[in-house]
Amino acid sequence: MSGENVYLLSVLPGLGELGSDPPLTPAELLAHLAGAPKPLAEAQAIFLGEDLRLREALLAGETEEAEPAVLSPAQLRDEQPLPAFLAVETDEHAAGRASLAVDAVWGAYFRHAAAVGRGSRFLTEWVRHEVGLRNALAAARAKALGLDAGRYLVEPGLGLPAEDYDGVLAEWSAAATPLAALRGLDTARWGWIAEHDAWFTFADDELDAYAARLLLLDRWKRITQAQRGAATPAAAR
Repeated sequence: MSGENVYLLSVLPGLGELGSDPPLTPAELLAHLAGAPKPLAEAQAIFLGEDLRLREALLAGETEEAEPAVLSPAQLRDEQPLPAFLAVETDEHAAGRASLAVDAVWGAYFRHAAAVGRGSRFLTEWVRHEVGLRNALAAARAKALGLDAGRYLVEPGLGLPAEDYDGVLAEWSAAATPLAALRGLDTARWGWIAEHDAWFTFADDELDAYAARLLLLDRWKRITQAQRGAATPAAAR
């Protein structure tokens, strides 16, 4: 048990259930961990994945504003290069397909997160779960479209087998709307964290689990705010 972690965790606000308002931002959590290099690096690895999702949404025009936790705003807008460990070589075959270049960045990200997580049971398992879920979804989409699933998998050697997600995929495919499908996936993620959070151990894993929960709360706060904005008539904004 780390005495420093006792302090770091005891002063953090409690987190509510999925869909509740987060009491702090990912950037604020990183600032809180600034004096603890290992938990800081692990939390950064967790939040970096969400920054990459925000970057994709921003570049695709799906959102106009985004507040990254790890990347800079300029990196989010593709005005500055990504960190060197995310830099990838794009071969001639992939050059004509933006999706393959994006997958290469995600592959570099998961390799980085796995390397950071070598000293963390939680982060190691979190990477395996996230990679496995991403690839299970990619394979299901490819199958539905009659495509070769192997072309869309990212670092399959790091992930759990697809059959581990049969129940999650069944609920995902039966969801009435894309938003309901995403909610189902994040509910499964939330449940997974509850099974692996090392609660009340005051170990680094407990801080990592806090970061993973905060990521989901922050994501759904942004989704809820976007929904409210879309539902508000322009004249009333």
